[in-house]
Amino acid sequence: MFIGLMSDTHGVLDERIFDYFSPCDEVWHAGDFGSIDVVNRLRAFKPLRGVYGNIDDARIRAEMPEQLRFTCADVPIFMIHIGGYPGKYAPKVRKILQADPPRGGLFICGHSHILKVIPDQTLGFLHINPGACGNEGWHRVKTIVRLRLEKGAIQQVEVIELGNR
Repeated sequence: MFIGLMSDTHGVLDERIFDYFSPCDEVWHAGDFGSIDVVNRLRAFKPLRGVYGNIDDARIRAEMPEQLRFTCADVPIFMIHIGGYPGKYAPKVRKILQADPPRGGLFICGHSHILKVIPDQTLGFLHINPGACGNEGWHRVKTIVRLRLEKGAIQQVEVIELGNR
């Protein structure tokens, strides 16, 4: 499976996302869609999995869960918008990850607008925050991530810079 991963669009979809994600099988969004139009445009483009973020309204929260656990290509996935990162997890997320980590898989979050790809050696998974690809926030460069999952393994992670916001 080839996945396009994004977060923190805040109501704006950079049109280049559609080019970069055109070879992808699915698009995953780690929250702060910012508008139901972003959800609808992504769903019309590719199969979409996502979670709501702290800025998302009731319409988006009715469409997307707060957290998502699933398996893709035999790789366990846990996604939530506000999660932190190895060594600095949000308290609620730390409890979840300690009780049931996605071993050998992925923990995905957004919120910070800071791109991070960090292995959690202690809990046994890869943490990815794709940064932010919208125009709101303090980030300077818009980023997205593409990744390939095959036979229970993360085969490839590619960071894509969309340029300055």
